[in-house]
Amino acid sequence: MNLGIITGHDPAGIKYVRDLGLGYAEFDVNGDDISYLTDADKSDAVLEAMKKYDVKLGAVGRWGRFRINNDGTISEKERQDEYDLIDLCRKLGCPVYICGVNYVDGLSYYENITAAINYIQSLIEYAGEDVKVCTYNCHWHSYVDTPKAWELIHGHLKSLGIKFDPSHTINGGRDYIREMVDWGDRFYHVHLKGTINVDGIHVDDPPAGMDMINWGMFLSLLRAKKYDGMLSIEPHSATWQGELGAKGVEFTVKYFKKMLFEE
Repeated sequence: MNLGIITGHDPAGIKYVRDLGLGYAEFDVNGDDISYLTDADKSDAVLEAMKKYDVKLGAVGRWGRFRINNDGTISEKERQDEYDLIDLCRKLGCPVYICGVNYVDGLSYYENITAAINYIQSLIEYAGEDVKVCTYNCHWHSYVDTPKAWELIHGHLKSLGIKFDPSHTINGGRDYIREMVDWGDRFYHVHLKGTINVDGIHVDDPPAGMDMINWGMFLSLLRAKKYDGMLSIEPHSATWQGELGAKGVEFTVKYFKKMLFEE
């Protein structure tokens, strides 16, 4: 397993990863215009920084987009953006691309599932053997975040993986250990984000290792599932900002390096 962090999509972001003593980065490209990263001169600069600082790109993801139109057809703009990001993965040597699919009210569940399968299958076919495609288990404009959808979509698309974040499962009122046991062999990417819930009420997302998740058991289950991908730190708290946030990231890096026997 490779410890890394979500970072900025530029040479400064790559340097930040190395300054933390990490060797892996994740890019999340969620905006409408992705040319700031996919244009050749921009991606060339990132590639040079990766070589300079000896940092690898573990995953590229795109969250919160409307891939399926209201009539159930595919948004060609969104698909082309994803093709371009898959091309970016090829150029930068990134093994994983992460996406989701929005649910369209007014269409049946069957129609939504069919649209999602058709859309994701087109990404898998475009990616070929170069890049593995997975869906995120977050409900940000995506319903492909629970076993109910996985059984149908991932059950049909045998090469489709899952980006797993236990905090989303907890915040959704489900058992993250059960989902790991049942679906851990399909994990292609993992987020490390803490969470605190009290009596079913979400309180905060503190640094991973200072929260309610049993991270020791979590890593042990990943090992049992022979997971060998990236563990991507995701700072995600309104409380842990500024200097406190920086200290939280440093804590999480040390915490997981110890459990990965890297200290």
